[in-house]
Amino acid sequence: MHLIDLRSYLSELADNNNRAWFVMNKPRYDILRNEFLQLVTELIAGISKFDPVIIGCEPKKALFRINRDVRFAHDKSPYKTTFSASILPSGRKKPSEGGGPAYYFQLDGNGRLFFACGEYMPPSDRLRAIRERIVADPDGFGKMLKDKKLKQIFGTLQEEGKLVRPPKGFDPSLPHMEQIKLKNFMVWTECSMTDMDTSELISTLLTGYKSAFPLVKWLRTA
Repeated sequence: MHLIDLRSYLSELADNNNRAWFVMNKPRYDILRNEFLQLVTELIAGISKFDPVIIGCEPKKALFRINRDVRFAHDKSPYKTTFSASILPSGRKKPSEGGGPAYYFQLDGNGRLFFACGEYMPPSDRLRAIRERIVADPDGFGKMLKDKKLKQIFGTLQEEGKLVRPPKGFDPSLPHMEQIKLKNFMVWTECSMTDMDTSELISTLLTGYKSAFPLVKWLRTA
């Protein structure tokens, strides 16, 4: 994939986020979209070497649409200014629908690579299942949190939206109560991709995802 072309396109889209500009530049978008699809295809193949169930993910289903849902948004800009994908065994794009842990990444026009792994805002029944699994397997959960490679690349689980008090039905004295309060079970990080070519980008993502695989494995036990 021509990452310089992608950054240029997304940067220009951010400055001209309207239908007229998008239609005029549709041929550029189509080329970049096909190249991004190939990148995701290669990424799925790489992930499947350490997480075999991912081989069932359809690359086209992993890609997010460029169109924004503006129905309830204050910002009415019609297009996203990132290329992004979410890789799950089922190929579903929304882990929030209960699809389980995902490998996610996005590229933007400023040359930033953001990538994440885990479950973002899972539905209430799934969230409760994860919390109950922590209670049932405190040692396994604790071991996963201490994984050196996971901590080296991602640090700790993200605390966005964390509850102030223990969730209803959970004893405050339980082990890992601070993690039981979480509403997301994800790790994420970002870095510059300005000096990367496609192979380096894929290598960076695969290294990160492999380090996060203990989290994926543990979440699948919930």
